[in-house]
Amino acid sequence: METTPFILNEYKAFSLQTKIAEAKLLFSETTFCCFPIVENSHLIGVIAENDIEGIDDTSDILDNYRYLFNHFFIEEGANLLDIIKNFATNEANIAPILNSKHEYIGYYDLTEVLSSYNQTPFINNEGVVLLIEKETRDYSLSEVCQIVESNNGKISGVFISESNSTKVKITVKFNAQDVNEIIQSFRRYDYQVLSNLEEDFYLEDLKDRSKYLRKYLNI
Repeated sequence: METTPFILNEYKAFSLQTKIAEAKLLFSETTFCCFPIVENSHLIGVIAENDIEGIDDTSDILDNYRYLFNHFFIEEGANLLDIIKNFATNEANIAPILNSKHEYIGYYDLTEVLSSYNQTPFINNEGVVLLIEKETRDYSLSEVCQIVESNNGKISGVFISESNSTKVKITVKFNAQDVNEIIQSFRRYDYQVLSNLEEDFYLEDLKDRSKYLRKYLNI
């Protein structure tokens, strides 16, 4: 997905000469947790709202508080997943963007980025979401896709949602007329199906057998 259209410049970056009062005003008018500081198109750092709020002298300037600056950014042209990872790593809802010359060109707002993610087929398309698990040494994403597609299913997306040295959990979203057949195919290929779906006739059969067994034991 093209991410360049989500570069924002609605609010001008702080400079080293920006007064604390101005910084506090911007944070009071937005939901930003931090904001970039730029001099001559070069990123100096990022200042957090919490640090600004702790400064009492509102007539002072940011240049005197460089020890509070953080430094992170996203490169222009980064893909959507790298952008989201950057937000998560820095626990921020805004991130400055630098071009190939390391010049500041704007910022990403997490809310805008997530709204674009919501438009991807994986989120936006109708379909069945299935969580499966298998031994780390034995799983194959190509096999997961093959199982769905060989049963006339159409995949919207696949990603590894959890992984360790022994097990891997895979989330797969797909459309299919016969969901149960796909579920049973995963079991035949030794995938453990962790999702409970109404279309899973195997689970319904187990429930029926369990009821029958309890009834038999109570005779």
